[in-house]
Amino acid sequence: MLRLIGFPWYMSDKRDFMLYRQNSLEVLPTIPDCTVDMIFADPPYFLSNGGSTCQSGKRVAVHKGEWDQSSGATENHEFNLNWLRECKRILKPDGTMFVSGTHHVIFSIGFAMQQLDMKILNDITWFKVNPPPNLACRYFTHATESIIWAAPSPQSRHYFDYHAMKEENGGKQMQSIWSIQSPRKHEKRFGRHPTQKPLELLMRIVRASTRPGDLVLDPFSGSGTTGIACALLDRRFMGIELDPEYLGIAKQRYLTLDEELHVEERAKSFRKPAPLAARTLKAPSPEAPGLFDGIKTPGLFPDAGGPDGKSDDDDKSPQPTLF
Repeated sequence: MLRLIGFPWYMSDKRDFMLYRQNSLEVLPTIPDCTVDMIFADPPYFLSNGGSTCQSGKRVAVHKGEWDQSSGATENHEFNLNWLRECKRILKPDGTMFVSGTHHVIFSIGFAMQQLDMKILNDITWFKVNPPPNLACRYFTHATESIIWAAPSPQSRHYFDYHAMKEENGGKQMQSIWSIQSPRKHEKRFGRHPTQKPLELLMRIVRASTRPGDLVLDPFSGSGTTGIACALLDRRFMGIELDPEYLGIAKQRYLTLDEELHVEERAKSFRKPAPLAARTLKAPSPEAPGLFDGIKTPGLFPDAGGPDGKSDDDDKSPQPTLF
């Protein structure tokens, strides 16, 4: 029987929301081939090089952590090739992935996808309605990020909920330029991630490219926005993050979903009746199996948590069959 990674750092009671505290390049190779329906990735931009940016109207140094420090263009591209290669392998043949980034990294991502013979479906522009100003006054204000949507191969027959996107866009075809505000205050109430994406952005991506019950993976999950969108839309989620601070933020966001009126009210606009062709699809019941049915996990990581939704500091109970 195929065996996967050890205990997650956090796992929900229903086993449909899992967070792993580990390096993505150590976790991704342990995931079985053709398992994941959709991947959203916001990889390192390699910007922590001593520069500065504007935050809350003030000039602050750009230092997101060692994970964001550049080792040079060649090494950065090799890193992107390695994790994208693994993502292509674990995607289902008709699955898709979205990768976001600024000009510092997105060209490497697109070239790596071409090298891996992936099929690029769209390049989406996220226009930030409220971008921070350019303090140097020597450049145009950086008001956009690019998102590449791709399938694992030219033969892929990807899923796209065209009707949902048209409905969301007032009955008109959804274009590839999305005007969405940066994360709102209530999305950062437990703390902020330096490249945190707005919930509205991830809700749109998840809804456009997956069905209820599908498995979504985020290999650089940060403060968990992808997972929150999945929870609100009845998708299963697996997130990988190395920093315990951001894992803690993601866990708190998930645990307080029912208490967050702002988030719930925002989600209502995405809960309209599904198109007729999709109405027979149902989300998994509480008794449904987890992410990878029938796959057992050895205890590879000694600091990992247990199956009852506790973190690694809470319990050391016997290991269950995950997913």
